[in-house]
Amino acid sequence: MTARAVVTGIGVVAPTGIGNDAHWASVVAGTRRTGPITLFDPASYPTRVAGEVPDFDPGGFADTRQRVQTDRWTHLGFAATRLALADAGLPERAPDPYRWAVTLASSSGGNLFGQRELQRLWGGPTRTVGAYQSIAWFYAASVGQVSIHHQLKGPCGVTVSESAGGLDSLAHAVRTVRRGTPLVVAGATECPLSPYALACQLRSGLLSDVADPERAYRPFDAGASGYVPAEGGAVFVVEELGHALDRGARIYGEITGWAATHDAAPTDPEAGPDPTHYARALRLALERAGVRPHDVDVVWPDALGVPAFDRAEASALRAVFGKRTPSVTTQKPLTGRAHQGGSALDAATALLAFHHGRLPASAGPQRPAAGCELPFLRDPRRPRSRIALVGARGFDGFNSALVLRGAAPPPASEESP
Repeated sequence: MTARAVVTGIGVVAPTGIGNDAHWASVVAGTRRTGPITLFDPASYPTRVAGEVPDFDPGGFADTRQRVQTDRWTHLGFAATRLALADAGLPERAPDPYRWAVTLASSSGGNLFGQRELQRLWGGPTRTVGAYQSIAWFYAASVGQVSIHHQLKGPCGVTVSESAGGLDSLAHAVRTVRRGTPLVVAGATECPLSPYALACQLRSGLLSDVADPERAYRPFDAGASGYVPAEGGAVFVVEELGHALDRGARIYGEITGWAATHDAAPTDPEAGPDPTHYARALRLALERAGVRPHDVDVVWPDALGVPAFDRAEASALRAVFGKRTPSVTTQKPLTGRAHQGGSALDAATALLAFHHGRLPASAGPQRPAAGCELPFLRDPRRPRSRIALVGARGFDGFNSALVLRGAAPPPASEESP
């Protein structure tokens, strides 16, 4: 029999808050958490709005040695992992290291650390970089550091497909479970907020230059002007079902299907991507999950906030679902776009929604743009089938989709508000 992979722990570190309860409260309230960039002075840049994790103190999640050796992106990963393990009722270090693994997603790496060291190299009197420059910026730094600290010595890896990577890491975790590893830590965090990182994102032409945080990031809206960057994300404990049941774990839900495709052609920012391959990823994920399109309860879309890309995504959803597109909801306007951390955060929000028995209203659009007329969830409602389809697209053609089946919520007396 094929092993089944379930999620037993979630750790959120995002602009909406640190911890699942803080994030869920912000989502339910629809509180926008984007604002002026404070991690550096953005005055000379056209984009000056972002989503930052509020009041984040890495000292609460990493010791001095770890903080010195790593970037803020990895500090966020330390925090999300510790929260996920605690949420799953697991010890901080694996009791059987070679039976626990970790696969996280990455894209831009250790930006703030790298920026500081390169400025010292080219602008300081010593013309040197610190000893940890070679490892702190590296795209696999978070996986390596989490593996070392938590003694996760099973099959470990890193997925690199920009925003699609958060979903790809969960898909890889399921494959690892099916190959015999009973527990995998998966997910993603990101911190793309440094002068160099912002300059790289601006080069794409997809960032919003609107100064008002309330209007800067509006996916699918007639006033959409691009996305605003964000840090943070979510990490999960993915377990083989029998392993979870044997230890009496609380189960959020099951990862039942996934798929990844690629556009195989450069994307024109003006014309947007061809929706064909994204639609194929959505369709394949449903087929592999054994789910018919009309059984899907809710969709969490990629929601880039760039008009051509939003129209392409809406077109892909219509191609998959026809006239019976399920409810669509997105909370990215509340947080900003955290690249691979953002798609992981969408998966976390979906599982928390099923856990609380409440699908959250979409944070927009206020006025859907032409071609983006989808059935956005305007008011919270109770789940029906408890099946969610989460989609993500990475720059340069990556497409991924994940099907989640939520566990039945706990009795009302045990639910968090």
